[in-house]
Amino acid sequence: MIQASEFRNGVTFEMDEQVYQIIEFQHVKPGKGAAFVRTKIRNVITGGTTEKTFNPNDKMPKARIERKEMEYLYNDGDLYYFMDTETYEQMPLSQESLGDSLKFVKENMKVIMLSFKGNVFGVEPPTFVELTITETEPGFKGDTATGSTKPATLETGAIIKVPLFVNEGEKVRIDTRTGEYMERA
Repeated sequence: MIQASEFRNGVTFEMDEQVYQIIEFQHVKPGKGAAFVRTKIRNVITGGTTEKTFNPNDKMPKARIERKEMEYLYNDGDLYYFMDTETYEQMPLSQESLGDSLKFVKENMKVIMLSFKGNVFGVEPPTFVELTITETEPGFKGDTATGSTKPATLETGAIIKVPLFVNEGEKVRIDTRTGEYMERA
């Protein structure tokens, strides 16, 4: 059982015979009245999202999520192909079932496949990845002190903010949980 006061992003729980994953949460303590937890949750099977408010003392049964390491192979239009690293069996998944979880994943990268009772509902990329910048404005000498950022497009097509001194063609390390630039690789 998980208490609503312990909710964090990515936590999965069962409610009304469905499995939900927390996308966003906020602990609210108003000046008057009792505290509550405001959440945005996603049904992992149907993909639908809703907003729901919980009492911090509400308890929900934790969902049993199966996690399996697989390798991302390639995409073929709308389908993305993954390979089981033990059996070499390939599994195609549609863009709708994956969402934007592959924006920091390139071909031949190992990922964790998340499923509930055999239904795959998500892909968890490695925590830190190294990707090449394919497009950004050129940097200038001396642009290291201000802390300013500029948009940069990665080899996977994702757009992140990088410091002004980072140039096109450089490899950078990214935290996939937040989508933030960490350092040059």
